[in-house]
Amino acid sequence: MSNNVIVIVAGEASGDILGAGLMQALLKLHPDLKFEGVGGPQMIAKGFTSLVPIERLSVMGLVEVLGRLPELLLLRRRLVKRYTRMPPLAMIGIDAPDFNLVLETQLKANGVPTLHYVSPSVWAWREERVFTVARACHKVLALLPFELPYYERHHIPATFVGHPLADSIPGDLTQRHARKQLKLKDQPVLALLPGSRAMEIKQLGADFLAAAALLQAKHPQLQLVLAAANESRKKQLHGLLQAHPALNVSIVLGDSHMVLAAADAVLVASGTATLEALLFEKPMLVCYRLSPISYRIFKRKLKVPFVSLPNLLAGYKVVEELLQDQVQPQLIADHLTALLFDPSIAKQQCTAFSSIHQQLAHGANTSAANAVIEVIEEHGISTLKGYNK
Repeated sequence: MSNNVIVIVAGEASGDILGAGLMQALLKLHPDLKFEGVGGPQMIAKGFTSLVPIERLSVMGLVEVLGRLPELLLLRRRLVKRYTRMPPLAMIGIDAPDFNLVLETQLKANGVPTLHYVSPSVWAWREERVFTVARACHKVLALLPFELPYYERHHIPATFVGHPLADSIPGDLTQRHARKQLKLKDQPVLALLPGSRAMEIKQLGADFLAAAALLQAKHPQLQLVLAAANESRKKQLHGLLQAHPALNVSIVLGDSHMVLAAADAVLVASGTATLEALLFEKPMLVCYRLSPISYRIFKRKLKVPFVSLPNLLAGYKVVEELLQDQVQPQLIADHLTALLFDPSIAKQQCTAFSSIHQQLAHGANTSAANAVIEVIEEHGISTLKGYNK
């Protein structure tokens, strides 16, 4: 067994953030650790060795994944073979449950301590996956407090670690500073965050820009800032902007936090970005769209009344959600007009966001790192003992 390697497999940009924070906390406890697997630029910047680009795992939807299935299966077989032959101290799957839970199951069967960071949404849909989780990992690291009862009910070890973003946002990033950095005027700002995946941009990008065009035509003073997760998404968005030559919009590459800090309101795809907007206490409208087949399957299995994290965390509807056929430019524009120009609606959202923020600020990176070390040591691996927690 390798005496200093921890494998991490992250499935998308949000997992890259979590992985980088976890690595940093683990290195404080054990500076000799090495990390490899699948990760993104933030993890790589901290010394991570990624065997493939993180984008190869970043795919959503039950139908959408089929086109990439042979590649994903080949990658998983490659990882199983590698880490069966050279067992690491532990393997941590960050999100990407359809990929990671099978990988964790196979490595766990070969004696590798396994953890799953970011609870699969067993409380929302596909509840039967809780049994898969039980087979797959020695412990679940949950970001959200309401997730623990689902695991306690099935006697699955789980720890609430909080969310790292709640510990770092907003930090020193004020609206005034962000607007200065982005060269924005002291006039209303709408942030557009249509997602970090190519499929999300394809499904939502055109409608987001059409809604923005309607708003700017009616309110010429409105400033539009569009967040692009990477160069590929920026190129994709530039292509969509060709349909709106009169639209005055700034594209910001790889800095969604700056975009959110500058905003008065946010139009956002459902996902981690909704949590980031919540932590910045920005009024938001949430949208999402899948392929028709994927949505029908998803809707039939959905067990909760909401899809966005702000509403799930609050336990009631704090923000409006427009899903599937509701994602229409005029409807989007109408909701955003209220968020931008009706202070009472914005205040109601922000009050709820502040309360949720306090619940999630839990020292997540350190809590997760301690949980990882505990699992390793519980399996008789003494390498990490003697380091202060």
